[in-house]
Amino acid sequence: MKPRVYIDTSVIGGYFDDEFSIWSKKLIGQILTGELIALISDITIDEISDAPMNVQSILAQILNSKNRELLSADDECRELADAYIIECAVSEKFYEDALHIALATIHSATVLTSWNFKHIVNLSRIRLYNSVNIKKGYSFVEIRSPRDIIKEEENE
Repeated sequence: MKPRVYIDTSVIGGYFDDEFSIWSKKLIGQILTGELIALISDITIDEISDAPMNVQSILAQILNSKNRELLSADDECRELADAYIIECAVSEKFYEDALHIALATIHSATVLTSWNFKHIVNLSRIRLYNSVNIKKGYSFVEIRSPRDIIKEEENE
């Protein structure tokens, strides 16, 4: 079974960022070649709708591939995101970040990947997200940067 990777907005935007491009390009390349399945949410699509056209074109490539699943934030996702906020995993100001985590959790992503080290790929927050997940009867969610999850031989 191919890994199902939830991709947030920062990974797609990272394609054109000097600091992150090498890793975002490799990860997106693995999606386009069918090595990975991208989980793309309506939250990500909405956030990218105001991005520069070059970023929107990367999202369009992913959306036009057969190696993706589209996810929508529903009431269950919103309830879980609210629980993250109540437990202070993230503040209400960053509700969309909580929704990304909830979507990945509820849809059993193999891993959520992000370049957001402040609110998502952050060990203390990951522990809080997973604490809430366990309290609410969900599984742990694996959260890593693209650099951490691309194929090992690519990482050398």
